[in-house]
Amino acid sequence: MQWTSIRSSRRPTRRLERSTSIPRRQVMKKKWMIGLSLISAAVFAVSAHASDYPQRSIRIIVPFAAGGITDVMGRTIAMHLSTELGQPVIVDNKPGASGMIGCEMAAKAAPDGYTLLMAGIAPLGTNPVMYRQIRYDPVKSYEHIGLVAKQPLVVVVSNKIPVNNVQELAAYLKSKPQGDMFYGTSGSSYQLITEAFNAQLGVKMTHVPFKGTSPAIEALLGGQIGFMIDPYSTMGSQVKAGKVKALALTADKRSETAPQLPTVIEAGLAGFEASSWQGLLAPAGTPKDVVQKLNTALVKILKSNEIKQSFAASGVQPSPSSPAEFRQFIQSENQRWKSVATAANIQPED
Repeated sequence: MQWTSIRSSRRPTRRLERSTSIPRRQVMKKKWMIGLSLISAAVFAVSAHASDYPQRSIRIIVPFAAGGITDVMGRTIAMHLSTELGQPVIVDNKPGASGMIGCEMAAKAAPDGYTLLMAGIAPLGTNPVMYRQIRYDPVKSYEHIGLVAKQPLVVVVSNKIPVNNVQELAAYLKSKPQGDMFYGTSGSSYQLITEAFNAQLGVKMTHVPFKGTSPAIEALLGGQIGFMIDPYSTMGSQVKAGKVKALALTADKRSETAPQLPTVIEAGLAGFEASSWQGLLAPAGTPKDVVQKLNTALVKILKSNEIKQSFAASGVQPSPSSPAEFRQFIQSENQRWKSVATAANIQPED
């Protein structure tokens, strides 16, 4: 009797479990619906974030020390962006490793529009060519908000070199043993630009690298080197004081700051153009609406008379662009300088 009661008490339980179980198909459907709801909620949250952006302060990482041209551009744009967006915009200098430390930090930041990057030709244009150990990709690691400015470069020679224009320089160098002229640079980008210039001129000079612009200029003034290509914004005072001779600008048109100087193209090097430049970026994955909002504000700032006058005083050209145009510009810079490095047999550093 005891055994029978135990069996009879179990059977109804089994029948109840079978009758109330949920088919696997219904369980999977329910999970799928929950997942879809979560995705929809996430998309809605991103859209709402983009439309309300910004709701707090924004940080612009500048990958160089305070006082340089990239820092000046960053602080100028930060001040005006703050006015346009209605939130504080703060510059955060993260110098080191030719700009690579700050660029890596920006690439790894949260893609929410609250960390931006102001960088230029060295970290985004030439570092990928000149260094093997680089932990960001100038194209893939960022959303490209827009180009900010270009600085025309000036071809200068020591007063000890008996030339007054590009054609005289070419003749002078061709009359000397190849490599007899020493040229100085304050960064890898200017080395590549000078090598491109030399190649088109059909001459060879010997490169002397310097740790900064000041020691390079001192060497030029002292005659230890005979030639440099550097931004007019840094060399202009030396040119005006008559301490060095300016031969031409590498820009595609004459500068309002130095209208007397011809371009290298006018001097006979057809198609040659090179500039130092800066642009504004955000980490890859930043919402497209946020990027577009930042671009709209940036273009408005760069087209204002106040910025045009401020930049002109420093020999800087406002260069507004769309995000797509800026992305394409960086791609073309990477390809151009890679070709120059290969032709000049310049090996990347570890």
